Amino acid sequence: MNPGSIPRALAALLCVYTTAAPAQNAVSTRGYPSKPVRLLVPAPPGGSTDLFARVVGAKLAAQLGQQVVIDNRGGAGGIVATELLARSVPDGHTLGVIYTPHTTNPSLTKLPYDPLDDFQPISLMTAAPLVLVVNPAMPVKSVKDLIALAKAKPVAYGSAGNGSGGHLSGELLKLLTGIPATHVPYKGAGPAAVDVVAGQLQFQFAAQITVSGFVKSGRLRAVAVSSAKRAATLPELPTVAEAGVPGFEFTNWFGIVAPARLPAPLIQRVHAEITTALRSNEVADKLAAEGAEVVASTPQQFRDFIRGDIAKWAKVVKAAGMKID
Repeated sequence: MNPGSIPRALAALLCVYTTAAPAQNAVSTRGYPSKPVRLLVPAPPGGSTDLFARVVGAKLAAQLGQQVVIDNRGGAGGIVATELLARSVPDGHTLGVIYTPHTTNPSLTKLPYDPLDDFQPISLMTAAPLVLVVNPAMPVKSVKDLIALAKAKPVAYGSAGNGSGGHLSGELLKLLTGIPATHVPYKGAGPAAVDVVAGQLQFQFAAQITVSGFVKSGRLRAVAVSSAKRAATLPELPTVAEAGVPGFEFTNWFGIVAPARLPAPLIQRVHAEITTALRSNEVADKLAAEGAEVVASTPQQFRDFIRGDIAKWAKVVKAAGMKID
C-alpha cells in the first residue's frame, strides 16, 4: 500500500522505528513475563483485527519465551474488550488491541472508561484501507451504480459494530452523497459479510482479509477502496473518491495499549518488544499480504494521535448525525 493512502497523521508515523529503548530497570523487569501474556482483541476470530493480533502475538511470544494468549472479546464496537483491559492489573501481562472505534466511541455513546486516561499507549501497529463490496446479484459494478440503487430503493449495509470503520465509512458515504441507507451493526465484520453474500444486506466496507475469499470466489463484488490513493494490494480498484465521491477517505488503524499506571520500566520493555516484532520482515510481510501497512510509534506519539483522532471524528459524527443504532 502506498504511504499516500493513509491519513497525514498516520503518514507522519509510518515507519517511525524508534531507536532502542532506554536501559531497562533490572529489578522492575527481571523475570518479565513470569506467565502467559493475555492480548485482548475487541473482535471475534476471523477478521482483520484478530489476524493482525495473532501475527504480532506469535512473534511477541517467540521474543518473550512465553505464550501470548489471544482473548477475543467482540461486541459493542470494541467497548467490551476495552473496558476489561482498563480494569486489568497494570503489570504487563495484559495488553490490548484498540482500533478506530476507540476514538469514535466517545462521540457516539457514554463510555465506562476514559479513552485516554485509563490506558497506557504502547505503539500504533498497522494501517489499512477498507474494501467496498456488494452482492454480485445486484446491478452494481461501481460506486455510482450503488449510489443510483440506493436512491431508487431501500438498502442496508453491515459493519463490525457501532463506531467501527465499516460504520464510519458507510455514514461518510451517506453524508457525502445524500443516499439513504440503514446501518446494521454486527459483532464483527465476518458475520456482516456473510449476510451481504446471502443478500440480506446490500453493501459493506470491510477489511481485505475479511472479504478477499468471498471476492475471489465470486460471492462478493469489490468496487472500490476507502483510502485516499489506490491500495498496492488491490491496484485494479479505484478509490471511492475517484469513483465519484470527492472528499471520501477512511483508513482503519490498529494499535496496542496497556492498562494505565503501567510502571515506566515495563512501558519501555513492552514498547521495545512490540516495535521489534513490528519491524521484523516476518510480521511486515504477513501484514502486507493482507493489505495492511506497518506503523510504529513511540507511546507519546500514539497518545497524541489518539487525542487528535478523537477530536477529528467528533466533528464527523456531529456533521453526519451518527448515533448508536
